[in-house]
Amino acid sequence: MRTARGYAAHTPGAPLAPFALPRREPGPHDVDIAIDFCGVCHSDLHQVRNEWDLEGIFPMVPGHEIVGRVAATGAAVRAFAVGDRVGVGVFIDSCRACPDCRAGLEQYCAAGMVPTYNGRDRDGAPTYGGYSERIVVDERYVLRVPTGIEPAAAAPLLCAGITTWSPLRHWQAGPGKTVGVLGLGGLGHMGVKFAHALGAHVVAFTTSPAKADDARRWGAAEVVVGAGGAAWEARAGSLDFLLDAVSAAHDVSAGIELLRRDGTLVLVGLPAQALAVRPFALVDRRRRLAGSAIGGIPETQEMLDFCAAHGIAADVQAIPIQQVNEAYERLLRGQARYRFVIDLASLRA
Repeated sequence: MRTARGYAAHTPGAPLAPFALPRREPGPHDVDIAIDFCGVCHSDLHQVRNEWDLEGIFPMVPGHEIVGRVAATGAAVRAFAVGDRVGVGVFIDSCRACPDCRAGLEQYCAAGMVPTYNGRDRDGAPTYGGYSERIVVDERYVLRVPTGIEPAAAAPLLCAGITTWSPLRHWQAGPGKTVGVLGLGGLGHMGVKFAHALGAHVVAFTTSPAKADDARRWGAAEVVVGAGGAAWEARAGSLDFLLDAVSAAHDVSAGIELLRRDGTLVLVGLPAQALAVRPFALVDRRRRLAGSAIGGIPETQEMLDFCAAHGIAADVQAIPIQQVNEAYERLLRGQARYRFVIDLASLRA
C-alpha cells in the first residue's frame, strides 16, 4: 500500500480536512491515475452528513467525478497508456457476472456495485474518492475522456452528465418530444443541454429568475419560473417526459400533472426526505413515476463521445481544495453555477 494526500470528513457532518489515505499498488489490470479535477456532487454533501439510508464509513473521502491522467498501468492493461486522459465515475467495481453487469448496466449490479467512495472494496477495505491526488482502478471501470472536452468541465459528466443522459436516452427524448427539466442545478443544467442536443423541445422549470437566461443559452425553448401557480397550470398535460433533478423536498405530484397521457416523470435528484404522491395525479392519465441511476460503463463512454461530438460540457467553477467547505455551504444555498470542480493541483502544491 502507498499513502496519498486527500481531504476527508473524519466524522459525520464534520468539515473536510487533510487526510493521508491508503492506495493499493497497481495490480495487473489496474490503472493508476493522477487526478487533475474532481467535481463536487450534491450527493457528496448528503453522504458526509450521513443523510441517506446507509451507514457512512468514516473517515470519508468524497468525490466520484474524477478526471486525470494515467500515471502507470498494470502489466496486463492494453486499453490505456501512460499520459492518457481518463475518468472515473460513481463506481469502481461490480460483480461482473450478473445479467445487469453482462448487459453493461453495472449501476444495477445484483450484488451491488462498489462505489468510488463510502463503500467497501473486494478486500473489505474502505473506498476513498477523488478529493485526493491519485486513485487506482481496474481498467474495466476507467473511461476515456475525449481530448475535445476541457478536463475541468468534463469531470461533472461522470455523474451529473450520465445521470441525466441515461434516462433521456432510455425514454427516447428526441425530435417530436416535449421534455421538461425541473431544477437547474448541477444535474438539471446538463439535462437541458442533452435534451436540446437530442432534438427535443425543452421546457425548463426553475424557482430562480436569474437562471432563465442560462436555460435559454443551454437550449431551452421555454422557461417557467416559480413553483406551481398559473405558469405551471398553463403547462398542465403538455409534457411527454419530465426530468426531476430537484434534490430537496418538493411536490412531485405537481410535476406529474405536467405530463400528458402516458407521460413519465423520472426522479434523478435524491432528496433526503420521503416524497409523497397524490394517487390521482398518476391514475388520471396513466402517467408513470420512475427513477434512474447513473449509467453503465458503455453508456457513460457513449455520453462522453456524444459530448465531444456536440461541444457539450458542464458549466463549472474551479476551486482549490482548501475552499471545499465553503463550496459545500454555497451548494446548500443554491449558489453553485453550476458545478464546483476541485483543482487538485492545489492539493499537490
